[in-house]
Amino acid sequence: MHLVFASSLVPCGAPESGFDIANHAVVGALRRAGVKVTHFGFKWPGVELADPDNTVCLGEIDPKTDTASTKQKLLWLAKAIANGTTFSSAKLKVMDDQALRAAYEKIENVDGVVLNGVPLAGAFEKTLTAKPFIFIAHNVEHISAQANAKAASSVIEKLMFQREAKHLEKLEKRLAKKAQFVLTFADEDRAPLGVDGDERSLCLPLVTPKTESYKDGRIKAFDIGMIGTWTWAPNRIGLEWMLQEVMPHLPDGITIAIAGKLPKGFPRRDKRVQFLGRVLNAKDFLRQCRVIALTSREGTGVQLKTIETFEMGLPAVATHSSIRAIANLPSNVRVADTGKEFARTLADHVLDVRTNVIGDIDGSTFRSSQIERMDEILQTALNKMSGK
Repeated sequence: MHLVFASSLVPCGAPESGFDIANHAVVGALRRAGVKVTHFGFKWPGVELADPDNTVCLGEIDPKTDTASTKQKLLWLAKAIANGTTFSSAKLKVMDDQALRAAYEKIENVDGVVLNGVPLAGAFEKTLTAKPFIFIAHNVEHISAQANAKAASSVIEKLMFQREAKHLEKLEKRLAKKAQFVLTFADEDRAPLGVDGDERSLCLPLVTPKTESYKDGRIKAFDIGMIGTWTWAPNRIGLEWMLQEVMPHLPDGITIAIAGKLPKGFPRRDKRVQFLGRVLNAKDFLRQCRVIALTSREGTGVQLKTIETFEMGLPAVATHSSIRAIANLPSNVRVADTGKEFARTLADHVLDVRTNVIGDIDGSTFRSSQIERMDEILQTALNKMSGK
């Protein structure tokens, strides 16, 4: 079987973002199932393709909103309104439908398509849904847009997110209805897409890229660690909750390190917190922390940093939102949802790690179970797409 993996961005370099890591896991599972995969989409400017022999690149594009100029954002919005598309799809309308169709039709012996998220599919829906397809919903994007609208800091921003949510909901439900099968990364995401029955959709477990195993003991420089792209609204909501609702209840002697890109002008509000910015190696950073705080409050899909933490066998405290899509919780993970309860659980967990009451566990069992289930579910999706 030969499938086109249609995505806004094709793989470039080692997978780093949650989007890249999820794509890497899905494509790996497809290839384990014997599928030939051809990547199809745009690439980041000035970077090398990770899999050039199996990639059809449509050109270079930088779709990041947070670093775009006001002029560029207005151009994207105007294009979205003119084309009746989402803001995210408008960013990819840098070529016309005929040019994209010509690039697509050059790929030989295609049996079907994997629509990886909604942006590219929304921009070129007619071409990309002409053959049987599997729709992968990384998140329920219209729910995320609704949450962003609630958290918007201006009336204009609120109206933009409300418009995006309206268009995204129609697009997501339309793609889910037309697809031969839908894969989500959390069970809770299936119902909002209108495909909550197992005959139409399933939740796909994920893993992170395999790295070296650590045999030496780790040097714990920080009591609590957090890592993420904090410019993304759902992540920022979790960070703000940690700083505003959890921190006031933590003992003074506990140290906290936060790695990852922050929004411009983000205030440094507590001397106990060290903001490290982007770190060179996420796993090396996590290994320096006694306990990982997983603080998701909003959003859909799966939290890749949760999976990474569990694969490494690190002690953690998580909200229920952070462990959505996780069937088997590791023994050294605790769950709490209110600020006061989360702070108390964190403090207790840090003390237990400091005194060796609890420590790291072997995360390979968690990873193996994820891979086994992933392969089973993906085979079900492939069978549905091929009419078996």
